[in-house]
Amino acid sequence: MAYEVSSGRGSWLKPHLRRDDAAPKMGHPGSVFRLVAFAVAAVVLTAVMVWFGDGLEPWWPLMWFAPLPVLVFAVRSGWRAAAVVSLLGMMLGSFSMWHYFRAMGLPVLLWFGLYGTASVVFMAGVLLFRALVLRGRVWAGVVSLPALMVCFEYVRNVALPHGTAGSLAYTQLHFLPFLQLASVTGLWGMTFVLMLFSTALAAGFALRTGAPGQAAGIVGGVAGLIAVVLVFGAVRLARPAGEMVKVGLIASDAPGNARPTGRVEDTERLLGDYAAVAGRLVADGAQVVVIPEKLGVMPEVDAGKIDAIFQPLADRTGATIVAGVERDTASAKYNEARVYEPKSAVRTYDKHHLLPPFESYLTPGTTLTVLKKNSATWGVGICKDMDFTGLSRKDGLAGVGLMLVPAWDFGMDRTWHGHIAVMRGVESGFSLARAAKFGYLTVSDSRGRVVAETRSDAAPFATLVAEVPAAHRATFFLVAGDWFVWVAAGLLVWVLVEIGRVRRPKAS
Repeated sequence: MAYEVSSGRGSWLKPHLRRDDAAPKMGHPGSVFRLVAFAVAAVVLTAVMVWFGDGLEPWWPLMWFAPLPVLVFAVRSGWRAAAVVSLLGMMLGSFSMWHYFRAMGLPVLLWFGLYGTASVVFMAGVLLFRALVLRGRVWAGVVSLPALMVCFEYVRNVALPHGTAGSLAYTQLHFLPFLQLASVTGLWGMTFVLMLFSTALAAGFALRTGAPGQAAGIVGGVAGLIAVVLVFGAVRLARPAGEMVKVGLIASDAPGNARPTGRVEDTERLLGDYAAVAGRLVADGAQVVVIPEKLGVMPEVDAGKIDAIFQPLADRTGATIVAGVERDTASAKYNEARVYEPKSAVRTYDKHHLLPPFESYLTPGTTLTVLKKNSATWGVGICKDMDFTGLSRKDGLAGVGLMLVPAWDFGMDRTWHGHIAVMRGVESGFSLARAAKFGYLTVSDSRGRVVAETRSDAAPFATLVAEVPAAHRATFFLVAGDWFVWVAAGLLVWVLVEIGRVRRPKAS
């Protein structure tokens, strides 16, 4: 049986919308068939768009539309069907990451813990949207799913050791005008707007016959907001670059080079080979050379042997060299970047965020390493450190304009994980020089533009030399931090208050 909402605010709802708990009667095969066909189509469309719009090689336009089919289905069906369809759509699409977890040897339960939980939260957001739109609280419905997804991503960022990895915002790294929003809201605002686009369209669809003016207002209002965001992004992209620095990157995935053996002799040989290549890059004008993380084991007593490989090169050429090793002391082991500056004592940086379970035996670092270079300031980070907004924000607050990042990826995640660091530069106002084994050699600027990039397996010793701006760029996010999370939390509280205030629709 159809209904019309009794509340005056919801009087636009017409009888074509089903009662809250209504489902097609089994005595009406045509109705049952249409509902099932609609449900299957919604699941398939959302799953396909999530599969190709997220994951290891995302195609960014798809995630703008991925939630739309299940949202449209939700306002045309009972809540149970809406729950099943939204859960399946998101979870099946997330299976694009299944082979990555299996290839990495990670437990199956971890995949379900990460993507199953995200799918359940998405389902809850769709049900909130449905309930509020059908009860006439349309704006509350429109912001419900975006606010819930932002709060979920933030809680996951705080609670788990993987930081922001997995955020839907990373699907938009190639949409440069939109990416600039991160300089104001961080990645949280990007997730919000991404979800807001679909909820506004779905609400407009639900209102199109009963209240076309309100439908136009909602869709037009959100479209206007997105237009403002994109204009801001275009203006930010057009601003001049500033002082340039020529950086050199090196990585080798060749057998015997990529994985440390634990033998000091092997470490000395490999770093000697890297030093020879670094010398050629410096001769080509590189002012700083970055080499990957954990190239070999360096017992504390042998530190002098390792330093003797790179320090003379830095002294002779005037270049700075950053190389990653595992430093072993009598009491602890560290994933360390050693920094060689001309005529200076060796400086070090210990990785803060270690990758479990692979680095659980290491001790995390606690301090920043900041290098003053004439009018510029450089910082040092290691691989997974760049998954965390808080640590990069500390570098930004220290005035860093160029981050030097030794890294080690896992081949198949060279795009997914390797480009996460690009977002940190947009948020905190610095360029990036990242050299990863089994990944990319990447140079990007503070606007998220990839200035130059090559695969680490492009040659026995893959190299890249590129110029990049080194001046620090102030951002609102740098000053205000995760402020947008609190906006999303406030909106979510309002949504929950609204859902508690309205009565269930009465059948007519």
